[in-house]
Amino acid sequence: MRSRFDEQLKELNNSLIGMAEIVKQAIANADKALIEQDTELAQSIIDSDDEIDNKEKEIESLCLKLIIRQQPVAGDLRLVSAVLKIITDLERIGDHATDISELTILLAERQYIKKLEHIPQMAAATMKMVTDSIEAFVNKDLQLARQVIAYDDEVDKLFAMVKKDLIELIKENADSGDQAIDLIMIAKYFERIGDHATNVAEWIVFSLTGAHKDSQIM
Repeated sequence: MRSRFDEQLKELNNSLIGMAEIVKQAIANADKALIEQDTELAQSIIDSDDEIDNKEKEIESLCLKLIIRQQPVAGDLRLVSAVLKIITDLERIGDHATDISELTILLAERQYIKKLEHIPQMAAATMKMVTDSIEAFVNKDLQLARQVIAYDDEVDKLFAMVKKDLIELIKENADSGDQAIDLIMIAKYFERIGDHATNVAEWIVFSLTGAHKDSQIM
């Protein structure tokens, strides 16, 4: 019975890793499409969002089957419960990659009012957070999960820089206001991606310790 359960847990792990890889690629492509003003790539991200949604449903089904058929307890139950939470955050990251891509298409016909510098740095930082979170999950690495949580401060700092720079541009030239607001929104979506990656790491901490945001749950 336990060997069957372990096989199902392995399948669950592999499915989660696969979903995370798709999400990371969506972030990378959203960043690339934005920088290069590539509307075809941006549209492909929008079109592929269903793939992420389907992966979420697939993993959710695996989790529910494990709970119903295997009736896991203690650490195993925490693990499955954490995965159910993690896939919700990964799905939201995919949604934000789509949001960024939609704005990229709107901005594609105009030259950017300033060189994009901090936004690509935000994209790289959030991809690192997702990568490290999943590595922490696979390796049951509590220290790495906590490093991801702390790293969100870097994303927040970059967002503050983007907002400050673009607000200054609006003050200097009101005509740049519309695009500046759109770029601030794009940066905000990347900032939210960082928040969701933080959530993933927090649920990994929960799966390993039973504690979530300083509250003992299980």
